[in-house]
Amino acid sequence: MNTVTIDLDAYLQRVGYSGTPAADLHTVKTIIKLHTRFIPFENLNPFLGWPVDIDLASVERKLVREGRGGYCYEQNALFRAVLQAIGIPVTGLAARVLWQMPAGHQPAQSHMMLCAEIDGTVYLVDVGFGGQTPTAPLRLEDSAAQSTAHGVYRIRNNEGDYLLETKISTNWLPVYSFNMKKQSAGDYKVFNWYCSTHPESRFVNELVAARAFSGGRHTLLGRELTYYPLTGPKTVVRLASPQDLCRTLTDVFDIQIPTGPDVDLAIARLFPVAESRV
Repeated sequence: MNTVTIDLDAYLQRVGYSGTPAADLHTVKTIIKLHTRFIPFENLNPFLGWPVDIDLASVERKLVREGRGGYCYEQNALFRAVLQAIGIPVTGLAARVLWQMPAGHQPAQSHMMLCAEIDGTVYLVDVGFGGQTPTAPLRLEDSAAQSTAHGVYRIRNNEGDYLLETKISTNWLPVYSFNMKKQSAGDYKVFNWYCSTHPESRFVNELVAARAFSGGRHTLLGRELTYYPLTGPKTVVRLASPQDLCRTLTDVFDIQIPTGPDVDLAIARLFPVAESRV
């Protein structure tokens, strides 16, 4: 049996939760809303060529104490420990990412999310899918549309194979597919190794960040900052310099950026010399 060792008080302070959490739906909804606001999705470590440690002690130190964010293996490992600490049964699952992939694409499993039993109902819980992170728990055995503060989702079940979709305009688009097979720490170690080190991994090649706010979401891909308001068209800004990018990571995404020449060089690579202004 795994022993929960998370400092729950430190986590709740990090996300701005006040009061005493309970093992109920209201608490989980509130904490997910706060988590996705105050702990950003980001992949600075693999982008910089630094290791991504996903044991709970490392994740807690980075995301709770050092003012950083992380990607799915870090985000959902942390949140699994939070749910366990407040008395909610939770299982770690894995998904095949279909978001923005061509039709018919059959990718390997590469995403971690959670299944939790809350108030007698089973929910999909995921605080680590970047710009399409559901900002509320989703009822697993309910194929109807489910609204969250930042989007509408549905889960379709085909004999135990599930498909998460999100509604963009009038279209339902696939996010990821999954089943209910429980994943081990060893499974996640292999998945994380691929995502954080393989030369074809997007997390190695692209700088990505995302954060949800009361009025919408901000996402960053490379040097392109996009704001998706809850209503109305998106706005896109192409950042002009490494200094602009660092300010954006700090001010918009609330990331405590690590320092060092390797950090400066990695960020500078996003700004080709030919585009620099004298």
